[in-house]
Parts: sequence; C-alpha cells; structure tokens
Amino acid sequence: MVLPSVTALMPSRVLAAEKIFISYGPIQLSLPVSALEEYAREGKINQDLGFYAQFFKPEQLEQLRRILQTRANVSPVAVAQFLYTPQGEILLRRIGEIIQTKAFQPGFYAIRAALIQAAADPAGLTPLNVLRKFPTYAIRINSDRGFEIIDELSNLIGKTQGAIAAVEQAALAEISAQSSTQMPFHIPAGRDLQQPGPLSWEMQTLTLNDLSRSRTFPVDVYLPQLSGRAAPVIVISHGLGSDRLSYAYLARHLASHGFAVALPEHPGSNSQQLQALISGLTSDAAPPSEAVDRPLDMKYVLDQLAATYRGRLDMQNVGVLGQSFGGYTALALAGAEINFENLEKDCTAINSSLNLSLLLQCRALLLPQIDYQLEDDRIKAAIAINPVDSSIFGKTEMSGIKVPIMLFASSNDTAAPALSEQIKPFTWLTTPNKYLVLMKKATHFSTLGEAFEGTGVVKIPPQVAGPNPVTAFGYVKALSLAFFKTYVSNEPEYQGYLNASYAQYMSRDEIPLVLIQSLTEEQLQGVTNTSTAQPIPSSTP
Repeated sequence: MVLPSVTALMPSRVLAAEKIFISYGPIQLSLPVSALEEYAREGKINQDLGFYAQFFKPEQLEQLRRILQTRANVSPVAVAQFLYTPQGEILLRRIGEIIQTKAFQPGFYAIRAALIQAAADPAGLTPLNVLRKFPTYAIRINSDRGFEIIDELSNLIGKTQGAIAAVEQAALAEISAQSSTQMPFHIPAGRDLQQPGPLSWEMQTLTLNDLSRSRTFPVDVYLPQLSGRAAPVIVISHGLGSDRLSYAYLARHLASHGFAVALPEHPGSNSQQLQALISGLTSDAAPPSEAVDRPLDMKYVLDQLAATYRGRLDMQNVGVLGQSFGGYTALALAGAEINFENLEKDCTAINSSLNLSLLLQCRALLLPQIDYQLEDDRIKAAIAINPVDSSIFGKTEMSGIKVPIMLFASSNDTAAPALSEQIKPFTWLTTPNKYLVLMKKATHFSTLGEAFEGTGVVKIPPQVAGPNPVTAFGYVKALSLAFFKTYVSNEPEYQGYLNASYAQYMSRDEIPLVLIQSLTEEQLQGVTNTSTAQPIPSSTP
C-alpha cells in the first residue's frame, strides 16, 4: 500500500488557535496563546499568564518555557506517516480525549493537522508551534479527563516505584545471604568481563533466502579464531525499526571470548521498514506477521549456519539475545507461544492503556489463531532486553519456559514499561535459573549501539537514549558473557558473576545496576507509592 504524499495529508488551515479554554467544574478559564508565546520567546509573564503563574514555582515556570521551545528534529513526512498508522491513530485518540476543539469535539483530526503543519514549518515541531497550528479558533482542555489520566499515570508511577523498591529489597537480601556464606565478591585477576577477550575474530556477511516464506535478508556472522574445537553460537535479534548494527558491539565482545555470533536483519520490522513508513511506501511499522516471521528468521539462520560452517560451530549449544521486539523473539524461541486468549482479554483496553507496548503486541490478533511452533530446542539459554511480553505471552506462556532466562529492565522505559513488561513477567518464570537485571535511570534505548553512534534511520536524542550509554553497554557485555558462558558453553565458574554482589560491584551512579534471582508475585502485591528499600550502593573500583 502506498500512502498519499505529505502535502495531501495536510488539511488546509484557515484558522489558528488564539485561546486555550480550561474547564474546571463549573469554572471556565481561558489563556491567550500569545501569552505563552511571549513568555517562551522573551521570558515575560504578562497579566493573562500572571494569574496562572502564581500557582507555580519559579523552576517550574522555567521548565515550562524550555518545554514550549523544545524542538523535535523530525520531518513532516515522518510525522504524517506515523500519525496515519494504526498505532499513531490510537495515540491520537488518547490525546484527543484531553485536547479538544472549542465545541467540545475530540481533537483527533485537529491535533494531527497541527503536528504535521508544525513539523513542516521553518520554526519546526515545538509545543508552541503546535498550538499555533491548531486549526480551530480555540483549544479546549478537558480537565476532567486530563486529571483522570494524570491519576492513572500517578498510580502507575507509584506502583512502578514500589516494584523497583521490591527488587532492591530482594537484591539486598541476596547480597546479605551471599556475604554470610561466602567471601565478599571480588574480581579474579584478568577476569574483568567488560573487557575484550584474548581471541581474534573475523566478520562475514551472508545473504539468506528463505524460499518457503519469500524472505531474503542479510546476516553478519562473527567467527572467533579457535583451534581444535567448535564455537558455541549466539544469535541476536534487533528491535522494531532497528537493524543488525544495534548490537555489533556485543557481537565483537562475545566473539573475542570464543562465541560465534550471528546478527540477522528482520526485513519486515527493521530500519528499512521504518524508512519505508517515513517515505510513504507502507502504512505499518511492522505487519502482524512479524510476530511469527521473526522467530522463523532465527530458526532459518541456525539452519543455514549449520550448513555453511559445518564442523566449526557447536549447533547444539546455542544462546539467543534480543531487545524489545527482539526480546519477544528471544522468548518465543525459548518456548513461549503466542497466547491469543490472553491478547483478546488485554487488548480490549488498548485505547485506555498507558502501556505503549500493547500497540505492538495487540497487532498479533490479526494473525490466524493457530499453533505456530516457534520454539527451537537448540536454544539453551535466552536474554531478553526490554522485551514486550506481558500480553502476547502472559503468565501461562512465560511460566512454561524451561531454559535459563535473563530479563533486562530499564526504570525509565516508556515504550516497554519495566513493571508490566519485565518485573511482573519475571515473577511468572518457573525455570530454576532466572535473572532480573534492573538498570535505574536507563531508557528503552540505552543499550542500543546505533542510538549512541547515530547510525539509525531516526536519530535518538541523548535525553531519550538515557545517561551515558557506554555504561549500559558495559553491563550488557559483562552479564551476557557470564550468562552465556554458564549456560551455553557450560563453564560453571562463570556462574559466580550472576548474582546481586557482582551487579553491585559494577554499578555506577549514572545508571545504578541491580540484579536478582528471585522475586514472587506476592512480593509485588500491595506495593505502595513510597519506596521503602535502601538504594543499592554502587562500587568504585
């Protein structure tokens, strides 16, 4: 499907918003847009804005000024194409419940027009410019619905803080238990797992063609220089709109420690698909079939690796790692099947949910509801970084996974929220070897090499990537190496790194790190908005 040009998507504008009306019970307040404009550009608070300014602290007003002027460097074509996708329209409906026209009509179409025209304006896509481009005389803020959503968001934030507190409490208990039975944790000489290994490696790029699915895609293969033995294998699945470069830094690291690493490109949900969306050549960031095709891509990669590198690779000892949609892919290969019954239940609330990952998970309901057999018994262990899994798998499927699992969560992840997508699913796991890694202050994008290096189709701003991604890279390199050494290449001496004490040792203030091996649903139940755990202190070697 080819979408119309961005010009065709932009409705003609004959009006611009001049006032913002705010209804609060029987009281109706108004504010000229020009008052906000004057404050944003000159820092002046006129009489109109002064009435409202008295209710805010100076630092809050200054923050408002910065927000009004913050520009998103995104093209009008990209904005238009996204807002016409099913996911974009769901978000517009949510926003339209709060931002309405003067006649109390949902602001769906007006908001879309304003966003597209603001992005096309030389001044760029800023909140202030969006207000100026709103195609009606006035904007009405539905304060009742706004306060409801604020309450929902506050409740979610409180529960997340409580869950993080529960994770920290569990980590403290595990550290205490370990210190009472073992010597304090220390790094053995020459065993800093964040450092490259002693082996050299070569990278080869293969082009695979799965004729059964008409699917052609490249895969980068990193081969360690070993003599006399076959290399255990790790396959890495990138996230939605990303590519095989996302974790090239990790592939190089693992290869230097003796693993053969394969990074395929998923053609229906990679950066090229995102570029096609931006260019108007498709209307979907990822077709529903990607929920099946991605795991099948990985299985096909393993088949082709076995045929291409016969004797050089140990295809009976394979690990998988994935991020976001790739995290889903890793869990599917590890044994979790799509739970359509759970999706049907959870997706009825998609229009009111604050969990953005449901926009992706619920697309799977458009698939034929059959048994897809996505598990691969060659997989001996799986790592899922910021995975989306709560509804597409649910408790039933997560509890059925038998292989060792490590879940990474980021406290500031707004795309795949830590509580619903990683912390709660961790409590559903029944496999005896399971690990939850929590990176505080990190975001959904903190571990992506392309986000830090700026190689992706959409450049990730530093504030979105989170504080110092290099720190997050180090965590991923060290913990994935210890995990795969333990459960894929069967080197049990590395299991000593998979504990709360080692995470405490590595932890840095810019991204505090917590690792636990046990957490129950009961420990999460009844969490309050107030965190009672003492922060896990970071170490400084």
